Amino acid sequence: MKDMNIRSTVFSRVFYHALFFICLFPITLYALPSEPRVPEPDVAIAAIGDDSALRAELDGTIFRLTPRNALAFKPERRILLDGSKVEIRVEQGNGEFMTVLARQGDGSFPSWSQGTWVLYRSLSTGERTRIRFFPRSDPYCYLQFRPDGQDRTLLDAIAYEGYVSRSIVLPLDLDRVVIEPLNRVLMPAIDTFPRRYFEPRPEYYTDIRVLSEAIRSRLGALVYADDGALDENGLPVFIESGSPQTAAFGLNCSGFAKWVVDGMLRPLTGRRLPLAPLKQPPLPRGNTFSKPWEALRDPYFGLDWTRNLAAEAGRVFRGERGADPKEYEVKRTAIAALRTSGGSGIISRSYPGYIEDAGFEIRGLKAVLYTLAIDEPGTMYLASVNNEIGTAPRLRQHYHVAVLLPQFDTGGRFSIGVFESAVESKFDSFIKRYPGHAVHLTRIPVESNFDP
Repeated sequence: MKDMNIRSTVFSRVFYHALFFICLFPITLYALPSEPRVPEPDVAIAAIGDDSALRAELDGTIFRLTPRNALAFKPERRILLDGSKVEIRVEQGNGEFMTVLARQGDGSFPSWSQGTWVLYRSLSTGERTRIRFFPRSDPYCYLQFRPDGQDRTLLDAIAYEGYVSRSIVLPLDLDRVVIEPLNRVLMPAIDTFPRRYFEPRPEYYTDIRVLSEAIRSRLGALVYADDGALDENGLPVFIESGSPQTAAFGLNCSGFAKWVVDGMLRPLTGRRLPLAPLKQPPLPRGNTFSKPWEALRDPYFGLDWTRNLAAEAGRVFRGERGADPKEYEVKRTAIAALRTSGGSGIISRSYPGYIEDAGFEIRGLKAVLYTLAIDEPGTMYLASVNNEIGTAPRLRQHYHVAVLLPQFDTGGRFSIGVFESAVESKFDSFIKRYPGHAVHLTRIPVESNFDP
């Protein structure tokens, strides 16, 4: 069983080895940046200091200036009634300009610190086009208010380019949004605005942070080996044949995922998982077209492997009642649409959601994992990367496996740990490596007591 889990033949070896070179060789371990200083944690949205009095004052001055005069405005700083500091400045964009009320955060005034409020206007006409508000100190999480006629405004809630809500109708025009307190603006949407996605609880992620560090600390002792894994006795073997590795001990992407799961289960059971059951299909998949190619190309290996690992973890955590692999499938997402190109954010496309036996489009995976981290804190995910490939015939092939650990640090910053083929990778590079692919996810509750 090769790393991309496709049985080689004379016909297919050259083609597939060229196509899947990423999984045939160890992934380069890039130097990860040192951990920056953890900022002060964010507060609940309702506790953000109100700046509506300042906005009402500016509505009679800078908010009404012509584009040319507004762009000549010199930044100035104000102090709100609660002691919060705000920097007022004007920035030019593509076809628009922004008046930014930037809150002080970590010693500076970034355009995305919690409580920052931004008014967008047309560079040609000066017309107000939208408002953006940052409920967290995260540049990828914001609320957007768009005009919709004289008496209505539409609210979008966006996290990592994914819409967690879209076009919530508010019964006031955009000019009123400019001057009203935020809590009053959001009151009509109390039952529809998904506030929870902007108020993470860092204390819920202690175990997954501990597990991430435990995995990271052991990576130095691991090396990559094509088709490599540890069997139930901890001996290095080849996945396809079960025979002992003849060279130094190493793991491929599938063997590494098993190593992680074994590390959580072994302290509870005293043993590692056997290999043979992990290769068997735990659920029906494929069709009459793909069935004749299973022996030659093994198209569902990664899908079967990750489903079995999740089910075996469920068996340990919950007994036989927890061994149903269907319980660990991630088939729902809060993301209904993705923000695409366009400065206004009005341009969007629907997100297809779960695709049977394929998972989710990789383009929206960060938004999916962000919302999953909120809804299922303390959960890790086994990812089976797949795509339709080949020409004789073209098949969906599950050829790479990774371990994903979405989490928030003690300061509330979101990140996704990516561990694959015995190394740690950056999430953005992981996404860029597989353009146009899908990722199937199975969930496993984390155990911080890790001993592989």
